[in-house]
Amino acid sequence: MNIDLRSDTLTKPSKGMLEAMFQAKVGDDVFNEDPTVQLLEQKLADRFGMEAGLFCPSGTMTNQIAIRLHTQIQTEVICHKYSHIYLYEGGGIMSNSLASVKLLDGAYGKISQEDILEAINPDDVHAPETTLVSLENTMNKGGGSIYRLEEIRPIKAICKQHELKLHLDGARLFNALVETGENPKDWGAQFDTISICLSKGLGCPVGSVLLGSKSDIKRARKVRKAFGGGMRQAGFLAAAGIYALDHQVDRLKEDHVRAKKIGEMLAVHPLVSEVFPVATNIVIAKLKGTSPAAMLQKLTEKGIKAVKFGSDQIRFVTHMDFNDQMLEEFGVRLRAIQ
Repeated sequence: MNIDLRSDTLTKPSKGMLEAMFQAKVGDDVFNEDPTVQLLEQKLADRFGMEAGLFCPSGTMTNQIAIRLHTQIQTEVICHKYSHIYLYEGGGIMSNSLASVKLLDGAYGKISQEDILEAINPDDVHAPETTLVSLENTMNKGGGSIYRLEEIRPIKAICKQHELKLHLDGARLFNALVETGENPKDWGAQFDTISICLSKGLGCPVGSVLLGSKSDIKRARKVRKAFGGGMRQAGFLAAAGIYALDHQVDRLKEDHVRAKKIGEMLAVHPLVSEVFPVATNIVIAKLKGTSPAAMLQKLTEKGIKAVKFGSDQIRFVTHMDFNDQMLEEFGVRLRAIQ
């Protein structure tokens, strides 16, 4: 039995999802003629109380489109130093938008209203103009840590006071929402744009949706075209997203339960010094007495796959293709590693 916990992007479509994809009504989305794409976009926009959505191939594209919308040359983005938009999107903030970045620190990948307020640049010829704040929920490098609405509202107030745009990289936002029980519409009310990934915990083969105002999404469609993201009969992919929203959101709680159990197993392992608090489906273990490369080799020999996540850390991510039988076997194999 192979146990692959490198990412929740590794899932295969379920039988029900495949059937929905085969039955999709499609058209040419670049001509705004794919009814299933339009249904997905509006379904997500309605769920978050936002005006419109735009279906894209990836979360990187939806994030980068949002940054392009909210910045221009000689402006600056405020984000955490471990943000996906900075670390894992190929330098896109610079290459796509010619914008500067101000990187902030904060426990488990989160930043506060005080951090942001201090980071806003003065109106000075020597400094780029601050125009955008970007947050990430859940926070990948923070071990799946969660922002709660009580933390977001003061940040929104600061952005409004200083006329800044607020974007959410919500690649795993549904993981956060099923854990907290907060209302998606309350989240939509806080942000100018939100990126929702369908190909992580929701189990779709591909795709993300950018949510925002009608005017922003109209502009975003043109940016998507320039980025090469215009798709034709994309309804076959959008149908997977609709199915996931209807059938595969609540089950995210199962991933969280299994992740917590993995965290408990790792916490008592002799080669682990610390496990980040496990809030959702991501488990980060800090190693002692061994390197990530050596630990990953030991895991590979036992049929377990994970990823290096720093100079002394490895990451495990639970997902819908990882079940209780695999969890039990994971524990047996982990205990055999010394």
